[in-house]
Amino acid sequence: MSDSNNFDLVVIGAGSAGFSAAITAADAQKKVALIGHGTIGGTCVNVGCVPSKTMIRAAEAIHGAETARRFPGLFARGGVENFQRLAEAKDQLVAGLRQKKYLDILPRYPNITYVEEGPATLIEGGTRVNGKTFMAKKTIIATGSRPMIPPIPGIEDIKALDSTSLLALEELPESLLFVGGGYIGAELAQTMARFGVRVTMVFRSSLLPGIEPEISRNLAQSFENEGIKIVNRVSYRSVAGTRDGISLAIERFGKPLQLEAQHLVLTAGRLANSNDMGLEEAGVETDEKGSIIVNSSMQTSNENIYAAGDVTDRDQFVYMAAYGAKLAARNAMLKGDDPARQAYDNSTMPWVVFTDPQVAGVGLSEEQARSRGHEVKTSILPMDQVPRALAARNTNGLIKLVADKKTDRLLGGQINAPEGADAIQTLAMALKFSMTARELGETIFPYLTNVEGLKLAAQTFDMDVSKLSCCAG
Repeated sequence: MSDSNNFDLVVIGAGSAGFSAAITAADAQKKVALIGHGTIGGTCVNVGCVPSKTMIRAAEAIHGAETARRFPGLFARGGVENFQRLAEAKDQLVAGLRQKKYLDILPRYPNITYVEEGPATLIEGGTRVNGKTFMAKKTIIATGSRPMIPPIPGIEDIKALDSTSLLALEELPESLLFVGGGYIGAELAQTMARFGVRVTMVFRSSLLPGIEPEISRNLAQSFENEGIKIVNRVSYRSVAGTRDGISLAIERFGKPLQLEAQHLVLTAGRLANSNDMGLEEAGVETDEKGSIIVNSSMQTSNENIYAAGDVTDRDQFVYMAAYGAKLAARNAMLKGDDPARQAYDNSTMPWVVFTDPQVAGVGLSEEQARSRGHEVKTSILPMDQVPRALAARNTNGLIKLVADKKTDRLLGGQINAPEGADAIQTLAMALKFSMTARELGETIFPYLTNVEGLKLAAQTFDMDVSKLSCCAG
């Protein structure tokens, strides 16, 4: 084997995780083969975060105009004038970021060899792709994930949309039926409804399952107030095509129901891109969903193979993918018992769902805290107690904090409010430095900000904040 095909590290997948791993190793003067898996840039820039968030913002602009009447004396109208132009602008943004943040970066790292997209197969001591073999001491798998197709009879016989194909539409449909109530479904369903599409959401449990129940109920009510039909607690029976679209047969509380729409949108979760890579032959273990199991060092059951991002059983967020990949690259370059090895830590990881109002959280929920043995106390602050929300005439939402009853130490919290995505980082820092509820409540916050709600929520553990004057806290 020639030296040109020998590397210190092979990285499979050229999305945010793959690039993070490759750049980390290259900065350490290692020779890296970066093998594409799908379009360079991965899910986030091409079909996930970037296109979805720009469309969410566009829909917010329409909604902002349509709700101007909440201010006395105001009137405004918003709507879609040319959806194809909007879609083209979205595609231009995606192409620009893919070029600037991925393609243009590669020439700056001469010790990274980029291999065009192709199916990769693990072999002993390396990887084979497009008929070529790339040998390396260590390998990092960062091949991402894909939309899951739920096992509904008839699903293979219709042309269902998923998050990728939905965002690729150039014309707005009249109606959409979303299967799944997770963060992808919630974000896209509200966006489409604000564009004027008739939207129904159907799912097995609750909206955003796993979040605090008070916030789930509030968000569901917000959706229904905007005209989104929510059908929860269902089981699926079958789906079939009709003359005008699709028909989904479900059962709810023992009663059969039929739901119809122009298109079915599958947002019931994602599956790891781990198939047909030779994982079993390489001794790499996966869970029942096909996600690669990694330890705290991002190492798989094969000591020479690491993994990061959505292909693993870790957190499914782009920033955590990049973080995990950086750890994987650093640890892969060390000996197994080196004390410099770094462990994956998500204990103060903030997460965000870009609905309106936004949902954001960090740390433990009430249920999680109790299951870990904490004696828990909670605080719930409606947004009508936050002066910024009153001034904006938008008091929809709430903040919930969780603390240890004995020590007063903050354990976690969730926000359902405008600008919650920005406010949550303050709580993340509070948890990182083990602040108590009292300490957070005594921290100085700027007046007429939504983040001030965290201070008020912390004070709510011990007092009735409705009795305070402005800035009296």
